[in-house]
Amino acid sequence: MSKRNTQQRRHAIVSMVNEKGEVSVDQLAKFFATSEVTIRKDLAALEKNGLLLRRYGGAIAMPSEMVSEVEENVSVRKLAIAKAAAARIRDHNRIIIDSGSTTASLIGLLGGKQGLIVMTNSLSVANALNELEDEPTLLMTGGTWDPHSEAFQGQVAESVLRSYDFDQLFIGADGIDIARGTTTFNELIGLSRVMAEVSREVVVMVESSKVGRKIPNLELPWKNISTLITDDGLSDEAKQQIEQHGVQVICTVSE
Repeated sequence: MSKRNTQQRRHAIVSMVNEKGEVSVDQLAKFFATSEVTIRKDLAALEKNGLLLRRYGGAIAMPSEMVSEVEENVSVRKLAIAKAAAARIRDHNRIIIDSGSTTASLIGLLGGKQGLIVMTNSLSVANALNELEDEPTLLMTGGTWDPHSEAFQGQVAESVLRSYDFDQLFIGADGIDIARGTTTFNELIGLSRVMAEVSREVVVMVESSKVGRKIPNLELPWKNISTLITDDGLSDEAKQQIEQHGVQVICTVSE
């Protein structure tokens, strides 16, 4: 079955769940004339995207109070940041997309790009890329699974990355220390630094609310960062201070 048919089936599943409130895997498999294994994969992907909740043997509609939380997570600010990031990607570019909700919002904007090669250490990013109609060539770092970052880390992943070179890295951050660079709660920072090392342009995608959060672990110092894409909530003073480190700062306006 083509990716387009897969997307159509999943869209129909969401409509059915919202209409009925609850559906079973058996019902869906019979309705769509496909296997229960395929339906379970559909339900897993839809739950991952916050469109329903899986229950034993089926799925239920997303409670209204949780829907607002999901919509907040994929905010208009993140989408504006993602659009600005996507505009920097040319056909046939070789890029890295790191794990994270802001970088993941970039994926849906890659559909019209031709001949992309995309490396990632995130299973969710890889699965989302696989759903694109113009599917890019997908590379995975491999390595050791880290449940905190929900991504692969470690020496194996670093070694794989060093075997390639890339045009751009798109990476998020838990915080921005104006004096030092990007910061993170995760103590595993080696892979992020290798990602930056093998990329000609390092693009940090982060909402302005994270600027000024001085989390102890320095991930990428300013000298390793080319561009910061954020929203118009960034103050002029903070923007000027960051630019003094030689970083291009782009402040997007939410539509």
